[in-house]
Amino acid sequence: MRAEALVDLSAIKHNIELLKKEAGTNLLAVVKADAYGHGLVPVAKTALTAGATYLGVALLEEAVELREAGIDAPILAWLVQPGSDFKKAIDLDIELAAASLVALAEITAASTEKKAKVHLEVDTGMSRGGFLDEWDSLTPELLQGVEVVGIFSHLARADEPGEAQNLEQLDRFKAAVDRMYSFGYTKILRHLSNSAATLKNGAAAFDMVRTGIAMYGLSPDVQTLGDSKALALRPAMQVRAALYLVKSVPADTPVGYGATEKTSSDTKLAVVAMGYADGIPRIAHHAGVWLSGKRAPIIGRVSMDQFVVDLGAQSKAQSGDWVVVFGNGSHGELTADEWGLASQSINYEIVTRIGPRVPRIYSAHVY
Repeated sequence: MRAEALVDLSAIKHNIELLKKEAGTNLLAVVKADAYGHGLVPVAKTALTAGATYLGVALLEEAVELREAGIDAPILAWLVQPGSDFKKAIDLDIELAAASLVALAEITAASTEKKAKVHLEVDTGMSRGGFLDEWDSLTPELLQGVEVVGIFSHLARADEPGEAQNLEQLDRFKAAVDRMYSFGYTKILRHLSNSAATLKNGAAAFDMVRTGIAMYGLSPDVQTLGDSKALALRPAMQVRAALYLVKSVPADTPVGYGATEKTSSDTKLAVVAMGYADGIPRIAHHAGVWLSGKRAPIIGRVSMDQFVVDLGAQSKAQSGDWVVVFGNGSHGELTADEWGLASQSINYEIVTRIGPRVPRIYSAHVY
């Protein structure tokens, strides 16, 4: 095997238990985007075992896959395009977000023999999904064709706990809830918190929190909230690869496309058989791998299927040796946080972009 992503399901269980205790309420486990690259079905089942009461996905096809895997827990899909097969969603008891009058009308039209379960999404300040200008046009009559089970919004700056926008969004959300209460919907699920708010804003917990990045053991923002260790989270993914080739080269040897870098001295180079087709960021010039107790930096550009690291002249590494691309950092290896920084991005992108050519290997303990 050339590469693999080791997923520690016990870490995910630990993180969910910690987050649920912190929230003091119900927890929706966000498993969209193939569970942030960790594997949709195995992670969903683990999350439910750990105490999650809901599963959340972006796309309808993700929710359908969960149902086809035999999962019967409540599932909310919140980014279902107009023209989608709402009837199938209703038949499979998949709960749907309605973010506009058009969406509500389409969902209502599909609610024939069975009413759709709907969560109304309101825009409280992120200016992305959710009712905004149309909110005042919503009437009880327009809701009669569906079963309204929830109301939700999304915080734009929860990873900056001191920002005034958090309180502003909280107040707008409360006002939207009050309007639904005035319609007689007093027993609906209210959910606003994401991972950052779950960890740092108890006032936003309401009836359910939605945890994404933190359930995978990664910090929502390393700069403002601290890293995984500071938050008592356990990163669940370790990516490792076998060296394809090791060779000795002299000083001043150009490496990779464009010869953007040259060796500074006589050294040994190793080819890692992963590239941007596998999710390794092409821009990540200052990352690297861990082997034999030290880090070996990338040299030259990342290619589609491979990248080169500088092992140093004294390295004893051989073709076939395994290296850690990223992990939890406990042994000195780079973390998803560091890869994110090296590629001018965030840890979310690093784990979610690991491609399907890299098999996921599941265990109760990876580290």
